[in-house]
Amino acid sequence: MIATRILRRARILIVGCGDVGLRCAAQLQARRSRPRVFALTRRAERSDLLRAAGAVPVLGDLDQRARLSRLAGLAGTVLHLAPPQKDGDDDLRTRRLIAALKTRRQPATRVSRAGRGGLASRLLRRAPSERIQPASRPFSTPKPSTIVPERTWRARRAPAGATRRPTLVYASTTGVYGDCGGARIDETRTPRPANARAKRRVAAERQLRRATARGALKATIARIPGIYARTRLPLARLEKRTPALAADDDVYTSHIHADDLAAILLRMASHGKAGRIVHASDDSELKMGEYFDRVADAFGLERAPRVSREVAERELDPVLLSFMRESRRLDNTRLTRELRVRLRYPDVDAFLDAAVRTPPPGP
Repeated sequence: MIATRILRRARILIVGCGDVGLRCAAQLQARRSRPRVFALTRRAERSDLLRAAGAVPVLGDLDQRARLSRLAGLAGTVLHLAPPQKDGDDDLRTRRLIAALKTRRQPATRVSRAGRGGLASRLLRRAPSERIQPASRPFSTPKPSTIVPERTWRARRAPAGATRRPTLVYASTTGVYGDCGGARIDETRTPRPANARAKRRVAAERQLRRATARGALKATIARIPGIYARTRLPLARLEKRTPALAADDDVYTSHIHADDLAAILLRMASHGKAGRIVHASDDSELKMGEYFDRVADAFGLERAPRVSREVAERELDPVLLSFMRESRRLDNTRLTRELRVRLRYPDVDAFLDAAVRTPPPGP
């Protein structure tokens, strides 16, 4: 019974098991169903870290298709958290992953010619009275349990010859929208990527939706804004006194805590609709400078100096400037109503109050 229970455990593959992937693995290990978690890595030295998180390391590289052959049929659920490669307008890594996930058909069971004269064949040719009967049991066969198993991670036995299509959750970015002029947008907004990074994300989304349409897999897409956590705050930037935009030139940004994001991705794996896009965003609507000010005040740091956009274009790093050129506010109605996600940290202030501003309890 123990062996059968282990074999029936659902299998989940995490592709791109960084900070958020490790949080997903930790949340999966805390579940009663305890699905078996695999993590694709191209560096063997990360194996101990992944095992400590409860994941089985799988060596492979999204930049080398030949090293992905073992992924076919490995897991029924895939969390695709890996970024695209650093150049070009297409996402070749996602293209290789889709090809690698194609599940082989299960061959029908048949007896080979060499085995027709074996013990199994001789036993089947015996008369019914001569066949070996199962030993009688001193107790009655128990009735099936009436407890309904978790439909989320319960694997189902497919008929012989059938092909199972994996469920894939893709971690995309809200950068696919480009600049929206501060407008509040939902998932029906047409993507207008303004840089090569966002164009590659759009290419990945299109590949996954096409693969879903032809039945190769079932993909759902999470468009993710800025991720924060205790170890992912702009403290170094504040200490370096890197300028922020003046209020009149500032842009709206959206956020999500890393633990909430991990929970959202797992929820999408179990309840997401095929081809559906969801904003994985909290409820806050802050401008970038306001976000920096909240963090600085919570940690007792000096607020970032403000400069005009003209000055910022001359003095700041081009990568940083690319985020300062896009302003949008995200509608997360699908997240809260369709997926029924309840965020641990509904906004940045909730996190700062819980993690920083609240004094530790006394002895």
